[in-house]
Amino acid sequence: MIKTIARTTATGTPSWNAKLSQQPATTGPDRRRRLRRTAEHYGPVLAVYGTLKFIGFASFMWLLHSSGDYRTKHPRFGGGAHPWDVLASWDGWWYQQIAEHGYDPRLVPIPGATGPITLEGNSAAFFPLYPALMRLVSELTGLGSYGAGMVVSVVASLVAALGIYAVTERLGGRRAGLAAAGLWAVWPGSGAEWAVYSDSLYVALAVWACHAVLSRRWLTAGLLTCAAGLNRPTAGALIAAVAVAALLELWRHRDDILRPVAAMAVAPLGLLAYIGWVGHEMGDYGGYFKLQSDAWAHEWDYGRHTFDVLTSVPVGHSDYLSAWPFADLIGVGVVLLALALLSVLIRLRPPAVLMVYTVLTLVLILGSQQIFANVSRYLLPLFPLYLPLALALRRLSLTHQLMLLGIAALASGSYAGYALFELGVP
Repeated sequence: MIKTIARTTATGTPSWNAKLSQQPATTGPDRRRRLRRTAEHYGPVLAVYGTLKFIGFASFMWLLHSSGDYRTKHPRFGGGAHPWDVLASWDGWWYQQIAEHGYDPRLVPIPGATGPITLEGNSAAFFPLYPALMRLVSELTGLGSYGAGMVVSVVASLVAALGIYAVTERLGGRRAGLAAAGLWAVWPGSGAEWAVYSDSLYVALAVWACHAVLSRRWLTAGLLTCAAGLNRPTAGALIAAVAVAALLELWRHRDDILRPVAAMAVAPLGLLAYIGWVGHEMGDYGGYFKLQSDAWAHEWDYGRHTFDVLTSVPVGHSDYLSAWPFADLIGVGVVLLALALLSVLIRLRPPAVLMVYTVLTLVLILGSQQIFANVSRYLLPLFPLYLPLALALRRLSLTHQLMLLGIAALASGSYAGYALFELGVP
């Protein structure tokens, strides 16, 4: 299959480097005509993503309703009075608290605690951009924090779908772009896209930052990456990817040096500012990392925990930290799928910004100790891995593409939604 994809890419479409150098013609059509053409071009993308995502979402809600297990769980931990209340549990509860009450960064020891969790959980572990947008939308619309969070997530998921389409279409053509947008709807972990979670917002920022790099809009790339750094700590991978791409641009001497240098300077400011502010408020500039380690057992361990899970789950053992057998089995499958697709992606030789972003995101996630049941959600931002599958799917007719993705969407209610929120800890 690798040879088929590589051969199709080489002979069926222009080379990626050649496509990156092409500039769209500026004919100056009137505003109405331009809007109509934009709707005709991007409308099908939103229709494909929205339809598939709605199928998966409805399947998720039906599974919640039919099992009824959410009724016996605490509202903070996968429970609630209605199936949709589950979407604002776990991390969603924290985001609502931040949107409504703000932060109070502290390191508070748990009396007598001796295990991996020795500090009380604190909202400072959650980055501010998403809850800030929740607060803004809530004040503008009158919606509560739950409704505002859902609005931000759903809109961001649509923006992310458009970005995934735009990047993939640039590299593999329109049909591949539509397939990639569909894959975003059904990917493992996609249950968090329409929930009170920051994942869709992060992916939207990351994919459009990469698109800006491919288009050589350096200031835009830097600003979007800066915003991503205010949303998720794994933005470190995106910051490094933008920096590598900017350095390559400087080495090639294509343009003036100011814009790539500005992008490199601006990109890390959001991440550094938030971690620095948390440290200042705590009186310990390593406070954010201590909170992650001692309140959530999330820390860099060079992949020891991941290796432990990958060698335990296949033989039916569950004597590792935070074992959730069914969700962990899905997580193992997702990790193996990601590694397999990475090998194909390397063979396709994508632009440096996509390759660096993908590899470093994988390293950051797989090299850390965490609740492994979460890994499918943590790997959700790896949209460049859609490229090999999208290039393969474009060989099918649109009808067959939608049939395959529709089946995956129906199943995603379980593997990407229910397993994440009810059979694990998202």
